[in-house]
Amino acid sequence: MSDRAREFIDFWVENSIHAVEQDHTAGASQDVPELSRRLIEAAKGQGIPEADLRAAIGDIAAYIEELLRAANSERRRPT
Repeated sequence: MSDRAREFIDFWVENSIHAVEQDHTAGASQDVPELSRRLIEAAKGQGIPEADLRAAIGDIAAYIEELLRAANSERRRPT
């Protein structure tokens, strides 16, 4: 795994993975295949091959799905 790939993934996640809007209006995408494609394309644009992403996080779709689940769960948690 390259440190560059891991840093890119962390940056991308921070800017791309968000909880669903409270009133379910249009907002952050919750579509795992779309987000997976976006991550792969963004990484390619930075010269990071998909293989490096997979080496860093394993199954890309499963990773994104888990992050969405966590973000949505955190949003529902009372403060």
